[in-house]
Amino acid sequence: MLRRVRQSLRQVLFLMARRPGLVCGGALVLGVLLVLAVTLTCSRAKDVVAAARPPVRFFSTEAPVVDLYMGQVDQAERIRGVAEVSLIFFYAPWCAHSMAARQEVQQVAKKLAKQVQFVAVNCWWSQGKCRKQRRFYQYPVIHLFYRRFGPIEYTGPVMAPYVESFVLRVITPLTYLPSRATLRDFLSNHDPGVVGFFQFNSSPQPPGYITYLSSALQALKRDFRGMVRFGVVTSSQVAEAIAVKEDETVYLHRRFNSSLIFPRRERNFTSDAICSWVFEHRETVLQWLQPPGTKSRLLEQELTKGPALLLFLPHNPLGSKPNPTLQQIADIAVRYHSCGNNNQSGGSSLSHALCCQSMVLPGSAAAAGTSVCELCLNLTRPGLSGASRRCSFPSAAQGGAVLQSYLKHCCLHQPLASGSIRTATVVACSNVLSNYSPFGQYSACCRQKEPQLNESSSQADKASDSQGIPLATPSSSSILPSSVPDQEGGGITGLRCQTNKTLRFYVLDVALNWPLAVRLGAPSNRSASSPRETRPQGDESGDWSFAAIVNLKDEVHYVLQCSPTATLTESLEAFIRNFSAPYSPLQRHLVGEEENRKEASPKHDEAAPRPLITELTTSSFLPSVMDLQKDVLLFYYTPWCGFCSALNHVIIQLARLFQGNGTITVARVNVARNDLPWEFMVDHVPSILLFPRYRKHLSVKFPEDMRITLPNLVHFLLQHSGSAQHADTSVKASSGGEAPGPSALLRAEFLALQSEVHALHRARERLSQQLTQLWRDNRRLTFNTRALEAQNAELQLEKQSLEEQHREKSRQLGEAVRRLQELADTSESLLNENTLLRVLLRALKDRTEVTEEVDGKEGEQRRNRMAS
Repeated sequence: MLRRVRQSLRQVLFLMARRPGLVCGGALVLGVLLVLAVTLTCSRAKDVVAAARPPVRFFSTEAPVVDLYMGQVDQAERIRGVAEVSLIFFYAPWCAHSMAARQEVQQVAKKLAKQVQFVAVNCWWSQGKCRKQRRFYQYPVIHLFYRRFGPIEYTGPVMAPYVESFVLRVITPLTYLPSRATLRDFLSNHDPGVVGFFQFNSSPQPPGYITYLSSALQALKRDFRGMVRFGVVTSSQVAEAIAVKEDETVYLHRRFNSSLIFPRRERNFTSDAICSWVFEHRETVLQWLQPPGTKSRLLEQELTKGPALLLFLPHNPLGSKPNPTLQQIADIAVRYHSCGNNNQSGGSSLSHALCCQSMVLPGSAAAAGTSVCELCLNLTRPGLSGASRRCSFPSAAQGGAVLQSYLKHCCLHQPLASGSIRTATVVACSNVLSNYSPFGQYSACCRQKEPQLNESSSQADKASDSQGIPLATPSSSSILPSSVPDQEGGGITGLRCQTNKTLRFYVLDVALNWPLAVRLGAPSNRSASSPRETRPQGDESGDWSFAAIVNLKDEVHYVLQCSPTATLTESLEAFIRNFSAPYSPLQRHLVGEEENRKEASPKHDEAAPRPLITELTTSSFLPSVMDLQKDVLLFYYTPWCGFCSALNHVIIQLARLFQGNGTITVARVNVARNDLPWEFMVDHVPSILLFPRYRKHLSVKFPEDMRITLPNLVHFLLQHSGSAQHADTSVKASSGGEAPGPSALLRAEFLALQSEVHALHRARERLSQQLTQLWRDNRRLTFNTRALEAQNAELQLEKQSLEEQHREKSRQLGEAVRRLQELADTSESLLNENTLLRVLLRALKDRTEVTEEVDGKEGEQRRNRMAS
């Protein structure tokens, strides 16, 4: 074959050498053929990827949103430059998060369309400018612009209330403070407050005002909730209340330390510098947490700082009034962090008040003890000179209505019940009016007066009622027991500096983070145990949801159990005090304990068969494992562990092998759903531990270097079982105390195996009986099947005969119908002929009558002629 190929090649080369033109022609022909082949191949090839469809509108035409679905980012920039405040929504049409956020943005746009310009840009279309110029790694992305400042990216939950609240903060980043009252209310909030003093006398806008406004917008970039509030003062008289005299001054109000003024000589007066300075020196007693709902390390970063008090509260971002529950918690946090600076807290500031007046609270019961509010004039407040420090209270005509309004906020605590007046006659004082502000003129403290004191002062009460203010006996030098409970350890004022377990207060929105609360121990069924039902009795400040203390270092967390007779403030204070105690009386909450209690049935069936493998939970772990009468082989597993699933058949075989032995229990526990005590935890799964009978303190772990097989497990169980040791002890006692050595263990193993063999024999006998019964049942079923088959055959024959009869009857009925149809047609034709005959007869009759009349007339004429 090779020889022939070589010969043909030689002939071709010889011809090409003799005729060079043939070589050029052949090469040309081959080149043309190659080009044709390539052209045909490429023309027949089809595109694998189809062309992208042109984009369409993402928002509806009715929504007040400019939808730039072609990705015209330049047009969005032009619209942004014209509008005062604009919101740009970058989306991808295929993104489910963008689709979900579309409805929320539409709701906000319908409300704020007159104030904000809403623009949506498709940043996914490959031919659009947005895709080429912007690089977004997730969708949707919301940017807000205030005039030329921006973008301010919104990082909160894409829900209509939150987005609307953020947009409103961008619209009004500064709060105007025209008077001292508004300034006092502004600084009385628990959130950090920044005040800027700018005089608008010389120019419409002072030079530093735009910078201060930009710093307020810069703060929104860091915190979308706007916890740091910025205010502006234009009056020098109002600025003197906070000791600010110079123009273009930025004042940071702090409660625990001295307030600060922005150092313009040390730092540049820029928006970034002001914002960084504020966030660096602010004091935060309550911090909002917003986990993104995906994998993140936000909670880990906060919980690793130390013990944390997590409060899950209902939150309304658009609420015009502050949440009363949040205000109470903020007051507790302020008193908890008040270390060595108690003059701003509620109790100690009252010690400086030397001018007091007792006022009876409206609606107090005289029989059980009258609730009295000690209202004192703060003589040490700023702005009072020595000459003006007089002990004087306004009368009903001058300022009685003002004092009446103060009485509404006198006490945080509710009056004690009648049964508790004997043991505690004084309620903790609360300086509500000057808790967070140095401008409070009055301070208040609540206490209980005994009935005999009320009787002695009845005349003064009547006299005070006539004036409109319930005044008791005046006392200009009464010393209030305001700080006694706190100083004696009954309160939590300054507790942060008295313990090493310092708490950090975190607040979470219960509507967004309820799964986390359920994981920490909240009731999973909110309908059965709603926050309204679980809040403390008598607390009308709001919906109480859930609270827990998490200590990540000690790997424990505690759940607040509200008492039905305690208020929210009392419950939280007791919860914090118990945690801060050197020997905390709080019980560690174990995950899975409540669920297992709910799933457990109240009645146990004694005749129920013993399970093959006992499934242990948090509540049933210790009673089952520490049973002295049984050897417990415990298998630790998790649902996500693949090796645990692969070992299930081995554990099942082992359980079947020892099923007849009542002293050996094979159990397992899911460590991912059940918290266990520390001494029973393992470092990895799968793990196997044996808790021997009568020797629970000598638990043995299955060797890690040994394969988990059925023979190895049987050998491990028989070697370390407490039953073998008990048998060894009985053998020693029977032999007079002589140590038999290894023979006792072998004998015990032999006896155990013998008992297992007997159990297997009994199981085989039961199995044979069951098989015999099954064989009988099968035989009976076979006979029944045959009888049913015979009946079925008979029924089939009857069915065939009935079908033939049906067909015959149907044929006869069809024939009868055909004949009836023929008769009907014949009768119809006869009726038609009859009708025609009647018509003919009528016509003949009429003609005959006409003929007779004509003949009669002619005869008369003839007679007349003949007569004439």
